[in-house]
Amino acid sequence: MIPVETALAHLFSLVAPLGVETVPLGQAAGRVLAEPVAASRDQPPFAASAMDGYAVCAGDAQTGATLDVIGEAAAGHGWPGTLSRGQAVRIFTGAPVPDGADAIVLQEDVRASNGCITITDTHRDGTWIRAAGGDFRAGDTLDAPRRLGPSDVALLAAMNCADVPVRRAPVVALIATGNELVMPGEMPGPDQIVSSNAFGLAAVLRELGAEPRLLPIARDTTQALHTVFDLAQGADLIVTIGGASVGDHDLVGEVAAARGMERAFYKVAMRPGKPLMAGRMDRAALVGLPGNPVSALVCGHVFVAPMVRLMLGLGAHPAPRLGAVLAVDLPENGPREHYMRARLTHGQITPDARQDSSLLSVLAHANALLVRPPGDPARAAGTPVDYVPL
Repeated sequence: MIPVETALAHLFSLVAPLGVETVPLGQAAGRVLAEPVAASRDQPPFAASAMDGYAVCAGDAQTGATLDVIGEAAAGHGWPGTLSRGQAVRIFTGAPVPDGADAIVLQEDVRASNGCITITDTHRDGTWIRAAGGDFRAGDTLDAPRRLGPSDVALLAAMNCADVPVRRAPVVALIATGNELVMPGEMPGPDQIVSSNAFGLAAVLRELGAEPRLLPIARDTTQALHTVFDLAQGADLIVTIGGASVGDHDLVGEVAAARGMERAFYKVAMRPGKPLMAGRMDRAALVGLPGNPVSALVCGHVFVAPMVRLMLGLGAHPAPRLGAVLAVDLPENGPREHYMRARLTHGQITPDARQDSSLLSVLAHANALLVRPPGDPARAAGTPVDYVPL
């Protein structure tokens, strides 16, 4: 068995960042920006009013001053003249500030009558003017790589970027294997169960920005596996689930080898998830995950997700880890790195009492994987520990 870090290094060697494509801004959310994008304009492109009120010369912004209102400026329609002392222009939020004006008096601080205003109060905490280029300047960039969220998309729109360079989304073929499996919605036979692993992994992949491709269940025959591998042609990454161990019905490694795969490793010193294989086959990286539901999903978070992030240009990094304190005492850990399903609440983490690798209900309730290093000594409540967020 090899350590998790060594397995990750092997997996990272099997993949590389994918190519760049351009998508319309409306399709950029959730994609990974591949190249820096520069603003083509200042924002705001002019000095703009931050409030509804009256644009005035700063020297006139005095309590008791009476000014002539000579025009109006609204968003999208500025006032074209130049303001002089003793004058005011009615102005609304977002409107260009007229030439000559350098302060805004709020509308609630004036009394208006017969084309004039009298200032009844002044606020000394600002001029209520947004400076031209106060948000960003032409040439300022949104740097890459970064996964684009709603705020990024809004910023790109304000920068006048209609098309966005992004990494191509990895296509990941998911192959569940086993005579015991049926699809959700089908009626299982007396010795069968419903396939769940591929659907959980597909959800993980979609959240990462990949394109999962759910292939038909591969039965435990070499012909069935060859057929499903044929259907995986064109994928960037092939993930098999089950059948990668050494039992009489575990044929994935045998068939993959017959198709030219050179196995990078087999078995990782972790729990859940010891049986794990990887290599390259048909120009795609291949990862064989264990069949137990929790083992498959934990390995998806620990191994497959970092591979996908690398393919998206986000670097070769293990699953992110954060710190918390134990809410309960824990006994000594065994010789394998243990990813314990746990619940994080207010900075304290509590592993579930049940850690069997078949219990999906426990994983569904968990929001973290508490990480125990190999041979980790017994730990008391209040001890700092690492966890992988779910």
